[in-house]
Amino acid sequence: MDFIRIGKLRVSRVILGSNPFSGFSHQGPERNSEMKHYYTCARIKDVLRNAEELGINTLIARADHHMMRVIMEYRDEGGNIQWIAQTCPEVGTMERGADNAVSGGANGCYIHGGFMDFLYANNRLGEVPGVVEKIKKSGMPAGIAAHNPRVFEWAEKNLDVDFYMCSYYNPIWREKDPEHKECLTEYFMEEDRDVMVKAIKSLKKPAIHYKVMAAGRNNPEEAISFVAKHLRPQDAVCMGIYSKDKPGMLQEDITLLQKYLS
Repeated sequence: MDFIRIGKLRVSRVILGSNPFSGFSHQGPERNSEMKHYYTCARIKDVLRNAEELGINTLIARADHHMMRVIMEYRDEGGNIQWIAQTCPEVGTMERGADNAVSGGANGCYIHGGFMDFLYANNRLGEVPGVVEKIKKSGMPAGIAAHNPRVFEWAEKNLDVDFYMCSYYNPIWREKDPEHKECLTEYFMEEDRDVMVKAIKSLKKPAIHYKVMAAGRNNPEEAISFVAKHLRPQDAVCMGIYSKDKPGMLQEDITLLQKYLS
């Protein structure tokens, strides 16, 4: 496994995502419910152990009470995975999310992508620098996520972050609500992916590429070969898995990425 640097952190080139752990399938309410029932705390910890065995040393997960509890249990049982925390609007403000990251023992923190899109759409991005500074003062690398590339154009001029979370797709617009609503139709358009990877080329800080599989809609080989083509030396890729569909999915994803990077 290759590694990159994000602030003071040594981060595996493949990062484990956790949307399926929290029931965010981006495939509709029935699939969301299926994932929530499948991913018990025990099964999540099994995936974390498997990830570490495969060389992954970093998890990206929401700073909510569910994931904080699972990570605490996993670490108490001997797990060593790093946790980069995502603030989450349903828990509270960006500041509350940062506080949860600190109290939960996170190793890094970034502002939720839907919230950044929402602030951009409502001309409220001036609220962000103070939160980034709060994260950095806590001793953690700080970042932002977004689905809209224009957010990163603004950030390059106005923020001192350590990393970016760059979504390949912009499935729903967030002008009115920063939270993900499972009842809304989501759109995963190829042109969004092309626009985002073009934007990543101009970023000065490491980028974590995510939603690269279009929430299970893309053929894994095509999707991962595309990632490998656009992954800069300082970048990493975040991939969540649903092991009920295929127990060896994580190993397969790593193997494909190594194949195309070489």
